[in-house]
Formats: sequence, C-alpha cells, structure tokens
Amino acid sequence: MLHLDTVVGVYLLGILLNTFLYGVVLAQFLTYFSTKSNDPLWMRVVVWSLLCTDTIHSAVEIYAAWEIGVVDFGNPARFASVSWTIPFTAVATSVAAIITQFFLAYRLWSLTKSKALVGIICASSVLGLIFGCISGVMSGIIKEVAKFGSIVPFVVLWLSFQSLSDFLITVSLITMLARWRTGFRRTDTIINRLIRGAIETGTFASAFALADLFSFVFCRKTNLYAMFAFPIGRIYTNTLLHTLNGRASLRDMNSIIECDSEGNARAFQLQDRIQRHTMSNGGIKIVPVDSARSGDLEKTQRTWRDA
Repeated sequence: MLHLDTVVGVYLLGILLNTFLYGVVLAQFLTYFSTKSNDPLWMRVVVWSLLCTDTIHSAVEIYAAWEIGVVDFGNPARFASVSWTIPFTAVATSVAAIITQFFLAYRLWSLTKSKALVGIICASSVLGLIFGCISGVMSGIIKEVAKFGSIVPFVVLWLSFQSLSDFLITVSLITMLARWRTGFRRTDTIINRLIRGAIETGTFASAFALADLFSFVFCRKTNLYAMFAFPIGRIYTNTLLHTLNGRASLRDMNSIIECDSEGNARAFQLQDRIQRHTMSNGGIKIVPVDSARSGDLEKTQRTWRDA
C-alpha cells in the first residue's frame, strides 16, 4: 500500500523548501552584486558558478514535482523506480558543497596558516564529492528503489565526509575567534558576531546532511530523505553568500570597514577611547588602548584575514 504522506508528501515538501531557499539565494546574490566591492575575479566566478548550479538544480527539482504530481499521477508503480532527478541531486549537491567548503577552508587558512588542518578539511571535502558522485551514478544505474541497499555504504561515506568538513570548519573558526577576545566590549562584540555567524552557517548544512543520512539509512521505505537532500545545496550557497555579504553588515556596528581586492578588511576603526583597530597587509590588527588618562598604551596584535 502506498503511503502518500511518507512517499509523496515529504518529497514535495523537500522541493518546496528548496524553492524557498533558492529565492533566498537570489536575494543574497543581488545583495552581493549591488554592494560595492573589489573582490577578485575568481571570487565572482565562484559566486556565479554556484548560482548557475543552484538554478539548474532547482529547475530539475521543479520538473521532479511536475513528474510526480502530473505525468505519473495515479501511477503507484512509478515510485518503485528511480527518476533521473535523484542522481542529479546527489551530484549537484556534492558540487555545491565542495565549492563552499573550499572557499571556507581558504578563509580558515588565511586565519591559521595551518596546512595540516586545511589539508584534512579539503581531503574530506574531496572524498565527499567522490562518494556523492558515486552514489548518484549508482542510483541511476540501479534504477530500482528496492535495490537502494547496495548504495547505502557510499551514501554514508558521502554525507559523513561532507558533515566532517563542515564540523571541522565551524569548530576551527570558533576556536580561533574565541582566542582573540580582548576583554574590550566593542572588540568582543564584533568577535562574538563572527562566532555566531560561524555557528549559524555551519550548523544548518551539517544538520540537514545528517538528517538526510539517517533518514536514508533507517527509513528506506519512504522518501523522507528527499525532504533533507533537496535543499542542502541551497544551504551551502546561502552559507557562502552570507559570509561575503556579512562583511558589509559589520559597518553597522559603529565601525568603519573597507574591503581590499582580496575581500579582506583594509580598515577596521572603532571610534572609542577604549580600543582602536588598524589594518596592515590585508589583515586586521586589534590594538587595545588603555584609559586616555593613564597614557599607557598596551598593544596586543591579532590578525584576522577574512576571505
């Protein structure tokens, strides 16, 4: 017996959520290109490539809704076979994930200069792409939902490596930023804002990837996995665009931010007696300043490079 709620309903909910997030992607995309910046060509190519990937993938998923709700309406046998839109989703999601993760890994390398850490993240991301593509291709070859059990190991590896990359990026950013707290209110406010952004952007993608993984492994008689699998690519794109657009929003925190051609802060000046921020070589120097009455300037330098 076909259970429409766990087979058709969740499938369509995933497509609906993806379409909503694609609208958010378009809004962030327009914000990015309407904001004056001197970002290098490669960064703009990354943004355009993600937009093209999301547009094609979202169009494919809308077709999937048409296919399931119109073309094959009233045909329960259709749900026993694998539509070509499923393999495409696996590949497109893997592509969006690796582009975003490599970008965030580059930002992390600018922070830490740790080749080992960034190397592990990139290796995990590449493995996620490889197993994601294998999962997609194999699901297209199998063509029968009943035989999905044979690709479970590849799906587990795909989403596990993808989630691992997100986890390492998020934890590393939080750890580095937390070390830069100075005890000065304005500086710590900005650092807390960056930490909160790292948590928000890293948590959603990992949560959806893990939900996709567990629902695919433990609920294989349903399409529950599709509700989480379809929107993941849009979450990654929104993560990257949020990171880029967030640079301008820091201006609202009683600060002055100017971006150089690498997208780094060229100047970050807080108009406060307690602290002063200066910039050199594309990074941010955080220089705490003691009370003006004492005249004692206690300087601590930290450098943050934000891609």
